[in-house]
Order: sequence, then C-alpha cells, then structure tokens
Amino acid sequence: MKRLICISICIGLASALWAVLPSVELRDVDGKTVNTETLTDDGKPVIIAFFATWCKPCMRELNAISELYADWQDETGVQMYIVSIDQGQDSKKVKPLVDGRGWEYHVLLDPNGELKRAMNVQNVPHLFVIDSKGKTVYNHAGYTDGSEQDIRMYLK
Repeated sequence: MKRLICISICIGLASALWAVLPSVELRDVDGKTVNTETLTDDGKPVIIAFFATWCKPCMRELNAISELYADWQDETGVQMYIVSIDQGQDSKKVKPLVDGRGWEYHVLLDPNGELKRAMNVQNVPHLFVIDSKGKTVYNHAGYTDGSEQDIRMYLK
C-alpha cells in the first residue's frame, strides 16, 4: 500500500513538473493584454517568476537574476516574465518599483491570482523555467542566496 501511495505521489509530481503552460489572460504594466499560453511562441525558453512588492526574498531573487539576465539572454534567448500578485492599491506600486530597480523584465499583473492558481503557486517567490514547447522544466519556491545559479543549466 505504501508503495502504491509513493508511486501516485511521484506521478503527480512528475505531471506537475512537466505540465504545459496554462492559458490565462493577464495585463502588463502598460495595460496591454497578454495570453500566457503565447509566451513561448518564439521557440525560446521563458522564466516566469511570481513576486509581490512587499516580499523581501522576491526582491533579492529578482535583483540577483538581473545581474545574470543579459548573459542568459545572449546564451539562450530566454525571456523573463515577472508576475506580480499584488492586489488593489499595491498593484500601482509595481511599475515604479520595477523602473526604480532598472529591471529589464516583462512585467505582468495577476491581481486576481488566476495564473497563480493555474500554476499551483502557494507562496512567493516562486520561479518556473519553461522550455520552448511550453513545458515546465524547473519549478522552485522560495529563495536562498546563490540559487539563481541553478537556473542556467535548465535554460540550456
């Protein structure tokens, strides 16, 4: 019985890890509608990082990735989308925060948590690496200094 439970859990985790990018309509910080299913249409890998303006580990992670992002783009053509889960008035803080930090990421707003729920995100920061076919190849919740180094191998 224990073996059957373990097998079921492993299958569930494997299917979640290899799930296809869901189709959710979000807005970017300029008000343009973006369907998340189209993020990999150019055949390049995509990083999706969920964050909130009030989340200190999120800020550390996005700052650390910012230092490596240009190199990753040159090597793999990756595009990074950061998805704010801020709601209400906090949503208005996202664009000034991103501009102030000089981040070169695409910024999407998920105030109702649609993409967050579709991707089973419980807490921020939460980062996914999506391959060119829209499948998740890396999924990591939380942030520890230096963990951004792990992302590079999943981009290749």
